[in-house]
Amino acid sequence: MAYKIMLDPGHGGTDPGAVYEGRQEKDDALRLATAVGEILRNNGYDVEFTRTSDVYDTPFEKATKANNTGADLFVSFHRNSAPTANQYSGVQSLVYDDSGLKSQLARNINANLTKIGFEDKGVVERPNLVVLKRTKMPAVLIEAGFINSDSDNKLFDEKFYEIANAIACAIMETLENYDTKDADGNTYTVQVGAFRNRQLANNMAYKLRQQGYPADVIFENGLYKVQVGVFDDIDNAAMMEMNLRNVGYNTFIPRRY
Repeated sequence: MAYKIMLDPGHGGTDPGAVYEGRQEKDDALRLATAVGEILRNNGYDVEFTRTSDVYDTPFEKATKANNTGADLFVSFHRNSAPTANQYSGVQSLVYDDSGLKSQLARNINANLTKIGFEDKGVVERPNLVVLKRTKMPAVLIEAGFINSDSDNKLFDEKFYEIANAIACAIMETLENYDTKDADGNTYTVQVGAFRNRQLANNMAYKLRQQGYPADVIFENGLYKVQVGVFDDIDNAAMMEMNLRNVGYNTFIPRRY
């Protein structure tokens, strides 16, 4: 399937975003979105941008642009900022709600960026952000480090192309893995836990990822569910379930639609 991806460099024009020692968020966002878009296009993806120059559109106008193109995915690029310089550092991804493809993508982006050296500040629900609320497709907003963190800026500048590649790879891997379905239109996963407490679910998922399993947390029917993998063939899901049982996890295989 040929995916269309809308990339949104945050801010622009009269809105510089966060500023630190002359550095402006709008410039970093445009540079990073452009680099990610080039990688995606080189891999056969249809990529469009909400802006390609230093202009300003309202968040609602950006969401409308994305909706009008019929994009399959919306990714917005930003830099975070703390009240005090060098108070915080790390990457964070924002979603409307912590479920579905957008949740999986957000975690994959964070995981790839932590391999480069960023601290993982997690996935945060922000249902009131217009570009996450008004877009009709899955949407993720990336906070690519703190603009007033010297260590984050050093990483951003010295490993810029690694960062762009990490984000592009997360997008491609998430879309391709999420699109696998069996002949009945079903996909399968292996569930290893369900919690009312989100932190308990996150702790289990972290432990699984440390063990090399592609764990994710989804919120469904009032529970935070820890699931491993997405499979188009139930036999492959069963093999993963056996591996997890052999290392001590209680599991079952639900369908994903």
